[in-house]
Amino acid sequence: MAKQKLALIGNGMAGVRCIEEILKVQPERFEVTVFGSESHPNYDRIQLSNVLQGATTIDDITINDWNWYKENNITLFSGETVTNIDTTKQIIYSDANREVEYDQLILATGSIPFILPIKGADKKGVTAFRNIEDCEKMIEYSKNNKKAAVIGGGLLGLEAARGLLNLGMQVDVIHLSEYLMDRQLDPTAGKMLQRELESQGMNFHLGKQTQEVLGEIGVKGLRFSDGEEISADLVVMAVGIKPNVHMAQNCGIPVNRGIIVDDYMETRIPNIYAVGECAEHREMVYGLVAPLYEQGKVLAKRICELDGKAYEGSVLSTKLKVSGVDVFSAGEIFEDEKAKSIKEFNEWNGTYKKVMIRNGKISGAVLFGDTKESNNLLSMINKNADVSEYLKVGTSGEPSVSLVASMSHEEIVCGCNGVTKGDIVTAIESNGLTSIEEVKGCTNASRSCGGCKPLVADILELTLGAEFSELNQKESICTCTTLSRDEVVAEIREKNLTHTREVMNVLGWNTSDGCSKCKPALNYYLGMIHPVEYEDEKESRYVNERLHANIQKDGTFSVVPRMYGGVTNPDQLRKIANVADKYNVKLLKVTGGQRIDLFGVDKEDLPKVWADLDMPSGYAYGKTLRTVKTCVGENFCRFGTQDSIGLGIALEKKFERVGTPHKVKMAVSACPRNCAESGIKDLGVVGVDGAWEIYIGGNGGTHLRAAELLCKVKTSDEVIEITGAYIQHYRETANYLERTSVWVERVGFDTIKAIIGDKQKRIELNQRLDEALSVLQEPWKEIIESNAIQTGLFQKVKIPAISNK
Repeated sequence: MAKQKLALIGNGMAGVRCIEEILKVQPERFEVTVFGSESHPNYDRIQLSNVLQGATTIDDITINDWNWYKENNITLFSGETVTNIDTTKQIIYSDANREVEYDQLILATGSIPFILPIKGADKKGVTAFRNIEDCEKMIEYSKNNKKAAVIGGGLLGLEAARGLLNLGMQVDVIHLSEYLMDRQLDPTAGKMLQRELESQGMNFHLGKQTQEVLGEIGVKGLRFSDGEEISADLVVMAVGIKPNVHMAQNCGIPVNRGIIVDDYMETRIPNIYAVGECAEHREMVYGLVAPLYEQGKVLAKRICELDGKAYEGSVLSTKLKVSGVDVFSAGEIFEDEKAKSIKEFNEWNGTYKKVMIRNGKISGAVLFGDTKESNNLLSMINKNADVSEYLKVGTSGEPSVSLVASMSHEEIVCGCNGVTKGDIVTAIESNGLTSIEEVKGCTNASRSCGGCKPLVADILELTLGAEFSELNQKESICTCTTLSRDEVVAEIREKNLTHTREVMNVLGWNTSDGCSKCKPALNYYLGMIHPVEYEDEKESRYVNERLHANIQKDGTFSVVPRMYGGVTNPDQLRKIANVADKYNVKLLKVTGGQRIDLFGVDKEDLPKVWADLDMPSGYAYGKTLRTVKTCVGENFCRFGTQDSIGLGIALEKKFERVGTPHKVKMAVSACPRNCAESGIKDLGVVGVDGAWEIYIGGNGGTHLRAAELLCKVKTSDEVIEITGAYIQHYRETANYLERTSVWVERVGFDTIKAIIGDKQKRIELNQRLDEALSVLQEPWKEIIESNAIQTGLFQKVKIPAISNK
C-alpha cells in the first residue's frame, strides 16, 4: 500500500514533537515532508537565552539534528518558507518555487514577536528575541556597544537581559506594569524577583510606556511617554508574541486569534490540522511547551486513526529558573471576593508561597525561591482537590501519599521538554538508568530549568525500589555540572586549576561560560584555594560587589564607610555631612551594625564620593566581614566587665576584606546583658568577669538561630586566634552562599568545636587565613586611582544631540 503524504509546515518544537509521536506508533505509514523557515534543524527554543549568554551553542540545544531527519526518511526543506496552500488540490507552494502535494497537513507555524508600533522601531539596533538569528545579532552588537535596553519585563525580556549582562553590556529593563512577570507572578513575587535581579546588575524602569526609539540611523536611546529619556545602543523588544496565522488566513483557513481547531486539533478545512502556538483551542492560545506537547500527542493519534483522548485544554502552569531564581505559578494567581489564599513569606530565605482557594478547592499557586511543592500543587489544581487535602500535607511540603505513586503515566513531569512519568519509567526500565543525570541524558527530563529534578528522583526511587541509592543523587553546585562543591574544590586543588574558565573546561562543564550561580562560586573557591596567586574576576561578582556599593530600587546606590567597632569621631562626621550636602544624598541612616549609610548616590558619582569621604569601605555589600557591633564597655558603662570597644575594633581591623562564603556579622558585648546582641551573630563575644565567652552560628534574621557557646578564653589575643581559625574553617568547608548558621547545623557543632579546639589545627588555619589577608587591598582606593576601572564601571553613556537634518 502506498504511503500517505504527510506535510508539516513549521520545524519548531510542537510540530516536530507531533511527528515524533507519529513515528513511535506508525513509523512506516507516512512519507513526511517538513518546511522550516529557519536554516537550522529542530532546536529547543526555551534554551535560546543560554545561547545568548554564551553558556551553550546551537548544536547543544538542537533536539533533532540533520541525521535524525535522514534516519527517519523525512524530507526537510530548511530555510524555505511556505507562501500558499491550495486547500482544494492539496498542494503546498514555497518561496523556492517548490510544489508539494499532501494527503494530511499539519500547520505548526508558531508565533511571531510583537514589535511596538512606535516611532523609530525600524532603526538599526532594534531587534526581537525569538530565534537564533536574533541571538547572533545581539552577540555581534555587544562586541562594539555597551548599553542595552530591553522592553518587556516578562520571562523572555528577563532572559534577554541576563544574556546581555553576560555579554558585558549595561542593561535597562523597561516594563509597562508596576512589577515583573505580571502574567505569571503576583506583586509580592514580582518585587522579590526584581530585588534579586537588581543584585545581579539589571536596572529597571517600571510603569513606563516607551514612546520613541531615539537616534538617526542607529539606536541612541529611548523616550518614555512621561518625557524621561535613557541612552541605549541596542533595543530588544520582548513585549509578547502573536500567533503566526497570516498564511492560513490568506488560504481561507478559519482564524480568530489563532487557527481555530477542535478537540482533535482539526481545522475547519478537511485534512488540515494545527498545533502549537498558532492554534486556538476553545478560544485559548497556548505559548508554553507542556500544552503544545499534549496537543501533539492528541493529534498524532488522530492522524494515525487510533483511539485517543480529546484535548480539553490545559491548566496554565509555569515552572522556571529566571536568572538562577526558581519560580512557579499555576492556575489563578490573584485573589478576589470569592478566591482566598494561604500565604507564607520568608524574607530572610527569599522564599514566598501563595496557594489559591476558590469554593474550598485548590485553584492556583505562586511559588518563589523554593518550588519543591510545585508538582504536588499542580496535581491538586488539575484534579480540583479540596483544600483539606493540601492542609494534610503539613509544613514539610511533602504529601502523605507519594505524589509519583498517584500520578498516571500520562502526566507531565518535565514541562520544559514535555516528558511524562511514563516516558521516564519506560526509560529507567528499558535502559537500566539509576541516576537523575542518566534520566536527563535519555529523556531530556530536567534538561532545561532543572526544576523537576526532585520528582525525577522520586520516580527513580519508586521504579527501582531497593536498588535506588540516595548516594547517587548528589547535589551539584549548579545545572552546568554534575559535580558537587566538594568534588569541584578537590579537583581545583589536585589539578592546580587557576581560573574559572579553566575549571569549566577541564572539569567538563556542559555550558561554555557557566551561569550566575556557579561563576561567583568558582571565583570564591579559586580565591580561597589560591589566595596569593589568584586574581579576582570582577565580572563573576554581582553588581553590588563589582561597584562596592548597594544598588537601591530607584537605580541609585548607598555607601557605607567603615567605622571600626561602631566608633566615629568629629572629623569623620564632618566628612560624611559634607559629602551628603555636596552630592544631594537623599537619606542618612544609622544601620543595625552601628554605621552610617548614605542613600541616593548616582553611580557615576561613587568614585568621587569615596575620594571625598577618604574612609575605608564598610563592605555592606560583600561576602565578607560586615561589621563588629560593640557596646560601650567597661570604660563608660557601670555594668561593663571588659573593653568591648577595643576588642571589637581589633577584630574588625584584623579580618576586614577577607572573602567568605556569605556575609559575616560579629559583635562584642562587655557583659552578659549583651547590649551588642552577641547571641545572634555569626560570631559573638561576651565579656564576663576575667574572661571572654565566644559564641558561633547565630542568625538574627527571619530564620532566627541562637548562637552556641564555643569556648571561654581569658585574653583578647585568644579571642582573635579562635576567631581566625573559625573563619578560615568556615571559608574552607562551607558551600558558597551558605550562612554560618546553616553551616554549623550541616557540619555539626561538635565537629567544629573539636577542630577549633586542636591547637595545631588552629595554628594551621590561622596561617592560611593570614596568607589570604596579606594580599587584600582597599577597594575604594583602587578604584579612585584607576581611570580604567572608573570608565568601565561608573561612567554613563550620554545621549548625543539629535540632528534636525
